[in-house]
Amino acid sequence: MHMIRVLAIALAAFALPSLAAAQGYPNRPIKLVVPFPAGGPNDIIARVVSEKMAALLGQPIVIENKGGAGGVVGTDSVAKAAPDGYTIGIVSAGALAISASLVEKVPYDSNKDFTPITLVASVPELLVVPEGFAAKDFKDLVAMAKAQPGKLNFGSSGPGSMPHLAGELLKINAQVDIVHVPYRGAAPAVTDLIAGQVQMIFLDTPVLLPHIQSGKIRPLAVAAKDRVSSVPNVPTMRELGLANVDAENWYGMIGPAGLPKDILDRLHKAAVETMKDKGVIDKLAPQGAKLVGDTPDQFRAFIAAEVDKWAKVVKASGAKQTL
Repeated sequence: MHMIRVLAIALAAFALPSLAAAQGYPNRPIKLVVPFPAGGPNDIIARVVSEKMAALLGQPIVIENKGGAGGVVGTDSVAKAAPDGYTIGIVSAGALAISASLVEKVPYDSNKDFTPITLVASVPELLVVPEGFAAKDFKDLVAMAKAQPGKLNFGSSGPGSMPHLAGELLKINAQVDIVHVPYRGAAPAVTDLIAGQVQMIFLDTPVLLPHIQSGKIRPLAVAAKDRVSSVPNVPTMRELGLANVDAENWYGMIGPAGLPKDILDRLHKAAVETMKDKGVIDKLAPQGAKLVGDTPDQFRAFIAAEVDKWAKVVKASGAKQTL
């Protein structure tokens, strides 16, 4: 009996440090990695979300912009961080799902090297054409592409990017022969689209909205399940008969693998409460961002499904990147 009591006391003492650490979390600033430069959609979403989360957690959240290799460099830094809750990230679909099949020797396993916290937001891709382009709607565009195989071009923000793979999905599902023209980022691609150098492009909604509002480009379709509130008259690909042309850029909150459950629960609760906040919703709605806030298990399953989905598209496109 005495030995049992001694053992119980010893076990309790052993558990005390970790329990105290968990109860005191967070007791210093948290670093939030954004694997892209400041000013882009990933960065904007992270800054709005982190401000509210910091207030809920009672500690500052410091943004670290760590770009490179389409988000892989910053995402890898989260994978390599200590699993103590003081380094987390809001990372993109490209870095977490597409890179698994696109990047040769990607330095992490998307399904094993992270603790998923929650899917933060999704941003649908819009298919747009220059304002003066002959095709007046999506049906016209497909008919034109079929009548002139190999003659129409679609731009993208780079090989293997979500806009590129959205175009590949369109090629496969609409059975059209259109030619990919990659650019080094969204801005030069939009410039050439407006000038008529390429005939169409998929891009994140926030990038395109100013040019739609100025009348320089015309949206034809939304590559997502639902219409976008900022362009409510633009039909979805599903409404147009192409259920599989579904390309939503998404941003998810992750920590390193092995994040303790109590710390994960604290971060998840703060993140979900943030995504229900009216102020946060109002700030991100004009960006075309739809806030999600699912469970860690749901987000883990979503990542695995996205890895499989985009692997098929990457293989069909022949796209490859090296670090």
